[in-house]
Amino acid sequence: MKPKRTLTPNEAHERMAEIFFVNQLKQLHLATFVEQFEPLAQEASRGQWPYQRYLSTLTQREIERRTSNRNKQRIKEARLPFLRELADFDFTAMPKLNKQQVLDLARGRYLCEAASVIFLGAPGLGKTHLAIALGLAACRQGHRVRFYTAAGLVNELHLAQNEHRLPKFIDQALRQRLIILDELGYLPFSTTGAQLLFQFCSALHERVALLFTTNLPFGDWVQVFGDARLTAGLLDRVTYKSYILEFVGDSYRFRQRLASLVPAPFGPPAREEAAVPSLAEAA
Repeated sequence: MKPKRTLTPNEAHERMAEIFFVNQLKQLHLATFVEQFEPLAQEASRGQWPYQRYLSTLTQREIERRTSNRNKQRIKEARLPFLRELADFDFTAMPKLNKQQVLDLARGRYLCEAASVIFLGAPGLGKTHLAIALGLAACRQGHRVRFYTAAGLVNELHLAQNEHRLPKFIDQALRQRLIILDELGYLPFSTTGAQLLFQFCSALHERVALLFTTNLPFGDWVQVFGDARLTAGLLDRVTYKSYILEFVGDSYRFRQRLASLVPAPFGPPAREEAAVPSLAEAA
């Protein structure tokens, strides 16, 4: 067995200095520095980089790692039911939808305005897809996002009220930058549920951006909330400083089913028949 070489005093000193340096980096939570300062230093030495380039590259990698980790955490905390990207939405199937407005929303100005966004249209037109895509965009911009179904949020508000922590629940919601409220209109609320949702939206008004998806035109919201005055008050708040996009077209799921029912072509293509002249042309 080859005997272990004893370090010279200078080598031992350099080793101790390196251990101390790594411990300092760990105390500063610079994980990328810890992992990459040595291999990047070798690369910089081979390329004869100036010190500024070496430090700038190392710092940039640290920033990129932290940004990636932060985005992953934001997306996890948003509790999105699934992930959908804006690039995967088929705008050609929704020719009346203002694509440019959707792209502008993805840039996030409405978040700074604490404005409301309302996606209105029949089921199956991609409202939830775009809502989630905007939620993802907001997460990647460093914002806190929370997704609820309308029925799910009302249930949580009921529970918070029963456990005497409704003010705390609303305070936590106020820390978000965007609240997504999906499927408003599918189920009617009890009187208490409608009042709780009104209280929630009123507390967040002009402080947190709200994104609604609904299958009901505004005139039919009273069917869900059951109280005309409460409904009018809610609409007054959520439509103020709002972006309203109407979805018109055939259901995506219906189009998918229809496409699956179309029989595949069988046999050689039919020959094109000669055009039969009309009576006027024959005359």
